[in-house]
Amino acid sequence: MIKFGTGGWRTIIGEDFTKANIQVIAQGLADLMKQEGVQGQGIVLGYDRRFLSDRAARWFAEVVAGCGIKVYFINKAVPTPLVMFTAKRMNLAYSACITASHNPAEFNGVKIFEKGGRDASVETTSRLEDLCLPGHRPGMGWVWFPEGVKAGLIEITDPMNEYLDHILGQVDIEAIRRRRLKVVLDPMFGVSKTALLTILVTGRCEVEIIHDSHDTLFGGRMPSPSSGALAQLKEMVLEKGYDVGIGTDGDADRLGIIDEKGEFIHPNDILALLYYYMLKYKGWKGDVVRNLATTHLLDRIAEAFGQRSHEVPVGFKHVSSAMEATGALIGGESSGGLTLRGHIMGKDGIFSATLLIELLAVSGKSIRELMEEIHRQFGEFTMAENDCRFDERDKPRLRKLLFEDRRVPDFGREIERVSYQDGLKVTFKDGGWIIARFSGTEPLLRVFAEADSPARAMEAGERMKRFLGL
Repeated sequence: MIKFGTGGWRTIIGEDFTKANIQVIAQGLADLMKQEGVQGQGIVLGYDRRFLSDRAARWFAEVVAGCGIKVYFINKAVPTPLVMFTAKRMNLAYSACITASHNPAEFNGVKIFEKGGRDASVETTSRLEDLCLPGHRPGMGWVWFPEGVKAGLIEITDPMNEYLDHILGQVDIEAIRRRRLKVVLDPMFGVSKTALLTILVTGRCEVEIIHDSHDTLFGGRMPSPSSGALAQLKEMVLEKGYDVGIGTDGDADRLGIIDEKGEFIHPNDILALLYYYMLKYKGWKGDVVRNLATTHLLDRIAEAFGQRSHEVPVGFKHVSSAMEATGALIGGESSGGLTLRGHIMGKDGIFSATLLIELLAVSGKSIRELMEEIHRQFGEFTMAENDCRFDERDKPRLRKLLFEDRRVPDFGREIERVSYQDGLKVTFKDGGWIIARFSGTEPLLRVFAEADSPARAMEAGERMKRFLGL
Protein backbone atom coordinates (compact mmCIF):
# COMPACT_ATOMS: atom_id res chain seq x y z
CA MET A 1 0.00 0.00 0.00
CA ILE A 2 1.39 3.38 -1.05
CA LYS A 3 0.11 6.08 1.35
CA PHE A 4 0.99 9.78 1.11
CA GLY A 5 1.09 11.97 4.22
CA THR A 6 1.11 15.74 4.65
CA GLY A 7 4.64 15.96 3.20
CA GLY A 8 4.70 13.25 0.55
CA TRP A 9 5.37 9.51 0.72
CA ARG A 10 8.05 8.73 3.32
CA THR A 11 9.08 5.30 4.51
CA ILE A 12 12.03 3.22 5.68
CA ILE A 13 14.70 2.28 3.15
CA GLY A 14 14.69 -1.45 2.40
CA GLU A 15 11.23 -2.02 3.90
CA ASP A 16 8.86 -0.01 1.71
CA PHE A 17 11.34 2.33 0.02
CA THR A 18 12.29 -0.17 -2.68
CA LYS A 19 12.93 -0.09 -6.41
CA ALA A 20 9.62 -1.83 -7.02
CA ASN A 21 7.62 0.77 -5.06
CA ILE A 22 9.45 3.69 -6.66
CA GLN A 23 8.53 2.26 -10.06
CA VAL A 24 4.91 1.76 -8.98
CA ILE A 25 4.60 5.43 -7.95
CA ALA A 26 6.25 6.56 -11.19
CA GLN A 27 3.83 4.43 -13.21
CA GLY A 28 0.91 5.79 -11.19
CA LEU A 29 1.97 9.36 -11.90
CA ALA A 30 2.34 8.62 -15.61
CA ASP A 31 -1.14 7.06 -15.67
CA LEU A 32 -2.58 10.05 -13.79
CA MET A 33 -1.03 12.46 -16.30
CA LYS A 34 -2.48 10.48 -19.20
CA GLN A 35 -5.92 10.46 -17.59
CA GLU A 36 -5.74 14.26 -17.34
CA GLY A 37 -4.29 14.69 -20.82
CA VAL A 38 -1.17 16.52 -19.62
CA GLN A 39 1.41 13.88 -20.54
CA GLY A 40 2.74 16.09 -23.33
CA GLN A 41 4.09 18.62 -20.81
CA GLY A 42 6.57 16.25 -19.20
CA ILE A 43 7.79 16.46 -15.59
CA VAL A 44 10.80 17.93 -13.83
CA LEU A 45 12.47 15.47 -11.45
CA GLY A 46 15.05 16.14 -8.72
CA TYR A 47 16.59 14.40 -5.73
CA ASP A 48 18.46 15.15 -2.49
CA ARG A 49 21.57 13.67 -0.81
CA ARG A 50 19.90 10.78 1.01
CA PHE A 51 20.98 7.19 0.58
CA LEU A 52 19.62 5.85 -2.75
CA SER A 53 18.07 9.18 -3.77
CA ASP A 54 20.17 9.40 -6.94
CA ARG A 55 19.44 5.77 -7.88
CA ALA A 56 15.75 6.12 -7.06
CA ALA A 57 15.48 9.23 -9.24
CA ARG A 58 16.82 7.20 -12.18
CA TRP A 59 14.38 4.35 -11.46
CA PHE A 60 11.57 6.90 -11.40
CA ALA A 61 12.70 8.58 -14.61
CA GLU A 62 13.05 5.26 -16.48
CA VAL A 63 9.41 4.38 -15.88
CA VAL A 64 7.95 7.82 -16.64
CA ALA A 65 10.06 8.12 -19.81
CA GLY A 66 9.15 4.55 -20.72
CA CYS A 67 5.51 5.68 -20.73
CA GLY A 68 6.39 8.26 -23.39
CA ILE A 69 6.45 11.24 -20.99
CA LYS A 70 9.47 13.53 -21.11
CA VAL A 71 11.53 13.86 -17.93
CA TYR A 72 13.56 17.02 -17.26
CA PHE A 73 16.12 15.38 -15.01
CA ILE A 74 18.21 17.48 -12.61
CA ASN A 75 21.35 15.36 -12.51
CA LYS A 76 22.69 16.41 -9.09
CA ALA A 77 21.37 16.74 -5.55
CA VAL A 78 19.42 20.00 -5.23
CA PRO A 79 17.02 21.76 -2.83
CA THR A 80 13.41 20.64 -3.14
CA PRO A 81 12.24 24.27 -3.60
CA LEU A 82 14.45 24.50 -6.71
CA VAL A 83 12.42 21.64 -8.23
CA MET A 84 9.18 23.44 -7.34
CA PHE A 85 10.45 26.71 -8.79
CA THR A 86 11.47 24.99 -12.03
CA ALA A 87 8.07 23.34 -12.38
CA LYS A 88 6.40 26.72 -11.88
CA ARG A 89 8.70 28.44 -14.39
CA MET A 90 8.06 25.73 -16.99
CA ASN A 91 4.31 25.73 -16.24
CA LEU A 92 4.22 21.95 -15.76
CA ALA A 93 1.20 20.12 -14.39
CA TYR A 94 3.33 17.74 -12.30
CA SER A 95 6.85 17.39 -10.91
CA ALA A 96 8.56 15.23 -8.29
CA CYS A 97 11.52 15.03 -5.94
CA ILE A 98 13.12 12.02 -4.25
CA THR A 99 13.47 13.10 -0.61
CA ALA A 100 12.29 12.42 2.92
CA SER A 101 12.96 16.04 3.93
CA HIS A 102 13.85 16.20 7.65
CA ASN A 103 13.07 12.57 8.56
CA PRO A 104 15.78 10.33 10.11
CA ALA A 105 18.49 8.89 7.86
CA GLU A 106 16.81 5.48 7.51
CA PHE A 107 13.90 7.13 5.66
CA ASN A 108 13.51 8.17 2.06
CA GLY A 109 10.49 9.06 -0.03
CA VAL A 110 8.84 10.92 -2.89
CA LYS A 111 7.25 14.37 -2.96
CA ILE A 112 4.77 15.06 -5.76
CA PHE A 113 4.01 18.61 -6.87
CA GLU A 114 1.10 19.97 -8.90
CA LYS A 115 0.74 22.88 -11.30
CA GLY A 116 2.65 25.92 -10.11
CA GLY A 117 5.10 23.73 -8.20
CA ARG A 118 2.83 23.40 -5.15
CA ASP A 119 2.49 20.35 -2.90
CA ALA A 120 0.01 17.88 -4.33
CA SER A 121 -3.48 18.09 -2.84
CA VAL A 122 -5.09 15.30 -0.84
CA GLU A 123 -7.40 14.68 -3.82
CA THR A 124 -4.42 14.21 -6.15
CA THR A 125 -2.46 11.95 -3.82
CA SER A 126 -5.59 9.87 -3.14
CA ARG A 127 -6.05 9.31 -6.87
CA LEU A 128 -2.37 8.44 -7.16
CA GLU A 129 -2.66 5.96 -4.27
CA ASP A 130 -5.56 4.25 -6.06
CA LEU A 131 -3.52 3.98 -9.26
CA CYS A 132 -0.75 2.34 -7.23
CA LEU A 133 -3.02 -0.45 -5.95
CA PRO A 134 -2.25 -3.89 -7.47
CA GLY A 135 -5.63 -4.17 -9.15
CA HIS A 136 -5.20 -0.86 -10.97
CA ARG A 137 -1.69 -1.33 -12.31
CA PRO A 138 -1.35 -1.76 -16.07
CA GLY A 139 1.82 -3.02 -17.69
CA MET A 140 4.77 -0.92 -16.56
CA GLY A 141 6.56 1.33 -19.02
CA TRP A 142 10.34 1.31 -18.88
CA VAL A 143 13.37 2.55 -20.79
CA TRP A 144 17.02 2.21 -19.80
CA PHE A 145 18.22 5.61 -18.57
CA PRO A 146 21.01 6.11 -21.17
CA GLU A 147 18.63 5.08 -23.95
CA GLY A 148 16.02 7.49 -22.62
CA VAL A 149 18.57 10.30 -22.79
CA LYS A 150 19.59 9.27 -26.30
CA ALA A 151 15.96 9.18 -27.44
CA GLY A 152 15.23 12.61 -25.97
CA LEU A 153 12.75 11.23 -23.45
CA ILE A 154 15.10 12.20 -20.60
CA GLU A 155 16.73 15.64 -20.79
CA ILE A 156 19.50 16.49 -18.34
CA THR A 157 18.98 20.00 -16.98
CA ASP A 158 20.50 22.35 -14.40
CA PRO A 159 18.11 25.19 -13.43
CA MET A 160 20.19 26.46 -10.49
CA ASN A 161 21.09 29.80 -12.14
CA GLU A 162 17.47 30.67 -12.91
CA TYR A 163 16.47 29.82 -9.34
CA LEU A 164 19.24 31.92 -7.79
CA ASP A 165 18.62 34.86 -10.14
CA HIS A 166 14.95 34.85 -9.15
CA ILE A 167 15.77 34.95 -5.43
CA LEU A 168 18.41 37.68 -5.86
CA GLY A 169 15.88 39.67 -7.86
CA GLN A 170 13.45 39.56 -4.92
CA VAL A 171 15.75 41.21 -2.35
CA ASP A 172 17.73 44.43 -1.89
CA ILE A 173 21.13 42.99 -2.71
CA GLU A 174 22.83 46.40 -2.54
CA ALA A 175 21.67 46.86 1.06
CA ILE A 176 23.04 43.42 1.90
CA ARG A 177 26.39 44.31 0.32
CA ARG A 178 26.64 47.49 2.36
CA ARG A 179 26.01 45.68 5.68
CA ARG A 180 28.90 43.18 5.20
CA LEU A 181 27.35 40.59 7.51
CA LYS A 182 29.24 37.70 9.07
CA VAL A 183 27.30 34.46 8.58
CA VAL A 184 27.92 30.84 9.55
CA LEU A 185 25.96 28.24 7.59
CA ASP A 186 25.01 24.68 8.60
CA PRO A 187 23.47 22.73 5.68
CA MET A 188 23.16 19.72 8.05
CA PHE A 189 24.85 17.51 5.41
CA GLY A 190 22.01 18.42 3.06
CA VAL A 191 21.64 20.31 -0.21
CA SER A 192 21.59 24.03 0.64
CA LYS A 193 25.33 24.80 0.46
CA THR A 194 25.70 25.74 -3.22
CA ALA A 195 22.60 27.94 -3.35
CA LEU A 196 23.08 29.77 -0.05
CA LEU A 197 26.83 30.20 -0.43
CA THR A 198 26.33 31.74 -3.89
CA ILE A 199 23.69 34.15 -2.57
CA LEU A 200 25.69 35.14 0.50
CA VAL A 201 28.93 35.68 -1.41
CA THR A 202 27.04 37.73 -4.02
CA GLY A 203 25.89 39.88 -1.09
CA ARG A 204 29.53 40.27 0.06
CA CYS A 205 28.85 38.41 3.30
CA GLU A 206 31.69 36.76 5.19
CA VAL A 207 30.71 33.09 5.27
CA GLU A 208 31.89 30.00 7.13
CA ILE A 209 30.31 26.57 6.54
CA ILE A 210 30.05 23.50 8.76
CA HIS A 211 28.57 20.04 8.09
CA ASP A 212 28.67 20.39 4.31
CA SER A 213 30.11 17.00 3.31
CA HIS A 214 28.00 14.24 1.77
CA ASP A 215 27.00 12.07 4.74
CA THR A 216 23.88 9.96 4.23
CA LEU A 217 23.70 9.41 8.02
CA PHE A 218 23.55 13.20 8.59
CA GLY A 219 26.25 13.05 11.25
CA GLY A 220 24.02 10.81 13.36
CA ARG A 221 21.48 13.62 13.84
CA MET A 222 18.01 14.30 12.56
CA PRO A 223 18.50 16.61 9.56
CA SER A 224 16.01 19.06 11.06
CA PRO A 225 17.14 22.57 12.11
CA SER A 226 15.92 22.32 15.70
CA SER A 227 17.57 23.87 18.74
CA GLY A 228 19.33 20.67 19.82
CA ALA A 229 20.54 19.74 16.34
CA LEU A 230 22.12 23.19 15.84
CA ALA A 231 24.30 23.03 18.99
CA GLN A 232 27.57 23.44 17.10
CA LEU A 233 26.13 26.33 15.11
CA LYS A 234 25.32 28.08 18.40
CA GLU A 235 28.92 27.60 19.59
CA MET A 236 30.33 28.94 16.33
CA VAL A 237 28.22 32.10 16.47
CA LEU A 238 29.31 32.83 20.04
CA GLU A 239 32.98 31.97 19.66
CA LYS A 240 33.60 33.94 16.47
CA GLY A 241 31.10 36.77 16.80
CA TYR A 242 28.90 36.03 13.79
CA ASP A 243 25.85 38.18 13.11
CA VAL A 244 23.69 35.13 12.46
CA GLY A 245 23.82 31.35 12.12
CA ILE A 246 21.67 29.68 9.45
CA GLY A 247 20.65 26.01 9.44
CA THR A 248 18.58 24.21 6.81
CA ASP A 249 17.01 20.76 6.83
CA GLY A 250 17.94 17.84 4.58
CA ASP A 251 16.17 19.09 1.45
CA ALA A 252 16.48 22.81 2.29
CA ASP A 253 12.80 23.70 2.52
CA ARG A 254 12.97 24.52 6.25
CA LEU A 255 15.03 27.08 8.15
CA GLY A 256 16.59 27.33 11.61
CA ILE A 257 18.22 30.52 12.93
CA ILE A 258 20.75 31.26 15.68
CA ASP A 259 20.91 34.92 16.72
CA GLU A 260 24.03 36.93 17.54
CA LYS A 261 23.82 35.85 21.20
CA GLY A 262 23.90 32.15 20.28
CA GLU A 263 20.20 31.72 21.01
CA PHE A 264 17.89 29.57 18.88
CA ILE A 265 15.12 31.57 17.23
CA HIS A 266 11.93 29.51 17.10
CA PRO A 267 10.39 29.19 13.59
CA ASN A 268 7.32 30.99 14.96
CA ASP A 269 9.52 34.00 15.67
CA ILE A 270 11.18 33.79 12.25
CA LEU A 271 7.73 34.09 10.68
CA ALA A 272 6.84 36.97 12.97
CA LEU A 273 10.13 38.74 12.22
CA LEU A 274 9.70 38.50 8.48
CA TYR A 275 6.01 39.46 8.48
CA TYR A 276 6.69 42.46 10.75
CA TYR A 277 9.66 43.47 8.58
CA MET A 278 7.60 43.37 5.38
CA LEU A 279 4.83 45.49 6.91
CA LYS A 280 6.86 47.93 9.01
CA TYR A 281 10.17 48.39 7.19
CA LYS A 282 9.21 47.71 3.58
CA GLY A 283 5.71 49.18 3.79
CA TRP A 284 4.11 46.23 2.04
CA LYS A 285 0.50 45.17 2.61
CA GLY A 286 -1.06 41.75 2.84
CA ASP A 287 -2.56 39.11 5.09
CA VAL A 288 -0.73 36.20 6.69
CA VAL A 289 -1.62 32.50 6.45
CA ARG A 290 -0.56 30.14 9.24
CA ASN A 291 -1.45 26.60 10.12
CA LEU A 292 -3.34 25.94 13.33
CA ALA A 293 -0.17 24.86 15.17
CA THR A 294 1.59 28.17 14.51
CA THR A 295 1.86 31.23 16.75
CA HIS A 296 -1.02 33.65 17.27
CA LEU A 297 1.59 36.43 17.50
CA LEU A 298 1.04 36.69 13.75
CA ASP A 299 -2.62 37.51 14.40
CA ARG A 300 -1.67 40.45 16.60
CA ILE A 301 0.84 41.80 14.08
CA ALA A 302 -1.69 41.50 11.26
CA GLU A 303 -4.41 43.28 13.26
CA ALA A 304 -2.07 46.14 14.19
CA PHE A 305 -1.38 46.83 10.52
CA GLY A 306 -4.98 46.44 9.38
CA GLN A 307 -4.44 42.98 7.87
CA ARG A 308 -5.93 39.54 8.59
CA SER A 309 -4.55 36.20 9.75
CA HIS A 310 -5.98 33.04 8.15
CA GLU A 311 -5.81 29.67 9.95
CA VAL A 312 -5.55 26.43 7.95
CA PRO A 313 -4.89 22.73 8.68
CA VAL A 314 -1.33 21.39 8.94
CA GLY A 315 0.33 20.74 5.57
CA PHE A 316 1.87 23.42 3.40
CA LYS A 317 -0.57 22.60 0.60
CA HIS A 318 -3.25 24.27 2.75
CA VAL A 319 -1.04 27.32 3.37
CA SER A 320 -0.36 27.80 -0.34
CA SER A 321 -4.02 27.34 -1.30
CA ALA A 322 -5.12 29.95 1.22
CA MET A 323 -2.39 32.35 0.11
CA GLU A 324 -3.60 32.08 -3.45
CA ALA A 325 -7.25 32.53 -2.44
CA THR A 326 -6.62 35.56 -0.22
CA GLY A 327 -3.62 37.17 -1.92
CA ALA A 328 -1.75 36.93 1.40
CA LEU A 329 1.73 38.40 1.68
CA ILE A 330 3.33 35.57 3.62
CA GLY A 331 2.45 32.07 4.74
CA GLY A 332 4.17 29.59 7.01
CA GLU A 333 4.17 27.01 9.74
CA SER A 334 5.81 26.47 13.13
CA SER A 335 8.04 23.69 11.77
CA GLY A 336 10.20 26.20 9.91
CA GLY A 337 8.66 26.44 6.43
CA LEU A 338 7.46 29.66 4.81
CA THR A 339 7.09 31.45 1.51
CA LEU A 340 6.28 34.92 0.22
CA ARG A 341 3.83 36.22 -2.36
CA GLY A 342 5.44 36.17 -5.82
CA HIS A 343 7.70 33.20 -5.05
CA ILE A 344 6.79 29.49 -5.22
CA MET A 345 3.65 28.17 -3.54
CA GLY A 346 5.73 25.97 -1.27
CA LYS A 347 8.17 26.36 1.60
CA ASP A 348 11.71 27.41 0.74
CA GLY A 349 14.55 27.54 3.27
CA ILE A 350 16.93 29.15 0.77
CA PHE A 351 14.58 32.04 0.04
CA SER A 352 13.63 32.43 3.72
CA ALA A 353 17.30 32.68 4.74
CA THR A 354 17.91 35.31 2.06
CA LEU A 355 14.96 37.36 3.29
CA LEU A 356 16.33 37.21 6.81
CA ILE A 357 19.72 38.48 5.63
CA GLU A 358 17.94 41.36 3.86
CA LEU A 359 16.02 42.10 7.07
CA LEU A 360 19.27 42.48 9.01
CA ALA A 361 20.81 44.63 6.29
CA VAL A 362 17.87 46.99 5.71
CA SER A 363 16.86 47.43 9.36
CA GLY A 364 20.43 47.87 10.57
CA LYS A 365 19.42 46.00 13.72
CA SER A 366 20.26 42.59 15.16
CA ILE A 367 17.78 39.74 15.40
CA ARG A 368 17.60 40.21 19.17
CA GLU A 369 16.86 43.93 18.84
CA LEU A 370 14.09 43.25 16.32
CA MET A 371 12.53 40.54 18.50
CA GLU A 372 12.53 42.92 21.49
CA GLU A 373 10.86 45.54 19.30
CA ILE A 374 8.12 43.06 18.39
CA HIS A 375 7.63 41.88 21.99
CA ARG A 376 7.29 45.44 23.28
CA GLN A 377 4.45 46.06 20.86
CA PHE A 378 2.65 42.72 20.75
CA GLY A 379 3.66 40.74 23.84
CA GLU A 380 5.64 37.52 24.20
CA PHE A 381 4.45 34.07 23.17
CA THR A 382 6.08 30.77 24.16
CA MET A 383 5.38 27.37 22.60
CA ALA A 384 5.89 24.01 24.29
CA GLU A 385 6.13 21.06 21.90
CA ASN A 386 5.73 17.37 22.73
CA ASP A 387 6.07 14.46 20.32
CA CYS A 388 4.32 11.52 21.99
CA ARG A 389 5.15 8.10 20.57
CA PHE A 390 2.55 5.38 21.00
CA ASP A 391 1.98 1.74 20.17
CA GLU A 392 -0.05 1.49 16.96
CA ARG A 393 -2.46 -0.78 18.85
CA ASP A 394 -3.29 2.21 21.08
CA LYS A 395 -4.20 4.51 18.21
CA PRO A 396 -7.90 3.51 18.06
CA ARG A 397 -8.28 4.38 21.77
CA LEU A 398 -6.67 7.78 21.30
CA ARG A 399 -8.69 8.49 18.17
CA LYS A 400 -11.95 7.56 19.91
CA LEU A 401 -11.15 9.67 22.98
CA LEU A 402 -10.23 12.76 20.99
CA PHE A 403 -12.35 12.68 17.86
CA GLU A 404 -15.36 10.44 18.54
CA ASP A 405 -16.11 11.04 22.22
CA ARG A 406 -14.63 14.54 21.79
CA ARG A 407 -13.55 14.76 25.40
CA VAL A 408 -11.41 17.69 26.55
CA PRO A 409 -9.23 17.73 29.68
CA ASP A 410 -9.69 20.20 32.52
CA PHE A 411 -7.04 22.85 31.90
CA GLY A 412 -8.06 25.08 34.81
CA ARG A 413 -8.61 27.94 32.33
CA GLU A 414 -11.65 29.35 30.61
CA ILE A 415 -12.10 27.96 27.10
CA GLU A 416 -13.09 30.25 24.26
CA ARG A 417 -13.33 27.75 21.39
CA VAL A 418 -12.83 24.06 20.57
CA SER A 419 -12.00 23.15 16.96
CA TYR A 420 -11.67 19.83 15.11
CA GLN A 421 -10.47 21.30 11.82
CA ASP A 422 -7.27 19.22 12.05
CA GLY A 423 -6.91 17.30 15.29
CA LEU A 424 -8.17 18.87 18.52
CA LYS A 425 -7.43 22.56 19.17
CA VAL A 426 -8.54 24.33 22.32
CA THR A 427 -8.26 28.12 22.40
CA PHE A 428 -8.38 29.85 25.79
CA LYS A 429 -9.91 33.23 26.58
CA ASP A 430 -6.56 34.47 27.90
CA GLY A 431 -5.09 34.11 24.37
CA GLY A 432 -3.27 30.79 24.74
CA TRP A 433 -4.10 27.54 22.96
CA ILE A 434 -3.24 23.83 22.76
CA ILE A 435 -3.50 21.30 19.94
CA ALA A 436 -3.25 17.49 19.77
CA ARG A 437 -3.03 15.86 16.34
CA PHE A 438 -1.59 12.75 14.75
CA SER A 439 1.51 13.33 12.65
CA GLY A 440 1.07 12.83 8.92
CA THR A 441 4.67 11.63 8.45
CA GLU A 442 5.60 9.67 11.63
CA PRO A 443 3.86 7.47 14.27
CA LEU A 444 3.48 10.35 16.72
CA LEU A 445 0.79 12.33 18.47
CA ARG A 446 1.94 15.94 18.44
CA VAL A 447 0.92 18.16 21.35
CA PHE A 448 1.69 21.88 20.94
CA ALA A 449 0.73 24.56 23.46
CA GLU A 450 1.25 28.33 23.32
CA ALA A 451 0.96 30.75 26.24
CA ASP A 452 2.38 33.99 27.59
CA SER A 453 4.99 32.12 29.65
CA PRO A 454 6.94 28.86 29.31
CA ALA A 455 5.43 27.54 32.55
CA ARG A 456 1.82 27.97 31.37
CA ALA A 457 2.56 26.42 27.99
CA MET A 458 4.27 23.40 29.59
CA GLU A 459 1.47 22.98 32.13
CA ALA A 460 -1.17 22.81 29.39
CA GLY A 461 0.91 20.21 27.53
CA GLU A 462 1.36 18.08 30.63
CA ARG A 463 -2.38 18.14 31.38
CA MET A 464 -3.12 16.98 27.84
CA LYS A 465 -0.57 14.15 28.03
CA ARG A 466 -1.92 12.94 31.39
CA PHE A 467 -5.46 13.05 30.01
CA LEU A 468 -4.39 10.91 27.05
CA GLY A 469 -2.37 8.50 29.19
CA LEU A 470 0.86 9.20 27.29
